Amino acid sequence: MKSTALNHIHHQLGAKMVPFAGYEMPVSYTGVNVEHEIVRQHLGVFDVSHMGEFFVEGKEALDLIQRVTTNDASVLADGQAQYTCMPNETGGIVDDLIIYKFNAEKFMMVVNASNIEKDWNWINSHNSFDAKLSNLSDEYSLLAIQGPKAVNAMQSLSPLDLSQIKFYHFEVGEFAGAQDVIISATGYTGSGGFEIYFKNKDAEQIWSAVLEAGKDFGIQPIGLAARDTLRLEMGMCLYGNDIDETTSPIEAKLGWITKFTKDFINAEALKQEKEEGPSRKLIAFEVIEKGIPRHGYDLLNTEGEAIGHVTSGTMSPSLKKAIGMGYVNTEYAKFGTEILIQIRKKQVKAVIVKPPFYKA
Repeated sequence: MKSTALNHIHHQLGAKMVPFAGYEMPVSYTGVNVEHEIVRQHLGVFDVSHMGEFFVEGKEALDLIQRVTTNDASVLADGQAQYTCMPNETGGIVDDLIIYKFNAEKFMMVVNASNIEKDWNWINSHNSFDAKLSNLSDEYSLLAIQGPKAVNAMQSLSPLDLSQIKFYHFEVGEFAGAQDVIISATGYTGSGGFEIYFKNKDAEQIWSAVLEAGKDFGIQPIGLAARDTLRLEMGMCLYGNDIDETTSPIEAKLGWITKFTKDFINAEALKQEKEEGPSRKLIAFEVIEKGIPRHGYDLLNTEGEAIGHVTSGTMSPSLKKAIGMGYVNTEYAKFGTEILIQIRKKQVKAVIVKPPFYKA
């Protein structure tokens, strides 16, 4: 079991630690609902150093990225980030990730922790370009500082004007006394804030400084359980639940990051699927009756016939109602359609809605 550079601090804070993607990670500190609301209303800091960082450099770095990902990275300006995914050759998704462009010959790919080795092998197997790959996942730490008070709370830690970093853009500079920190206006909570990347040697110094600077703004350390409820309220996909090697970006409603203006792996098949329409679609739903949907539960039509399955589900801390996502046959995917969830021996009513569930 791997551990992040801050593992001992999470133990000192009394976090509930669990195995996750090969790492021992904090799942909660004071409880998922409390932590969730701290991020929505104030400010929270997550240790997400288990994520993977690959650097792609060289004259044809962009060509490699364009080949293995679905989005069009050629439109990126220096200092801009982009959400994308890597398709496999059979219609599914190897991983979803974020691309960071430093300059024309230097990019960073941030991948999911559980897929680091798989992604590394996949990208390398398609590197027929003049591009150098470096896997620096074990050298970097990553904190997600999320919540509406992030800019004001963190400004004292950097000479950079944090309020000027636009959504999905980043700067590299000094932060909490450390140099060459990547400060990115990204996150997976829907409540604003930053994700900051830095070398492991600076981890304790930065963690302490972030908590001290955020003290007057109500900052608290937050675990992975609240990260999951926060992203689900925003209708964001989680790899391994809502998307995987068997789900296409078209089915998963990721057509907006699938650009057929360029060539990429399996582009022709995905283009055909888009033109013909997928046989199933990822939908978001709210539960009308009592019951909490969980991953793997069957979704039924009003006649009780199976039409799909739940991929993510929870009791929304912000909305105080049960919500979820799942795949259903396309004919049932319209907003407003009533469906049933098989929760043990009971069939519970739900209605398909347009995400995000939570609107700030």
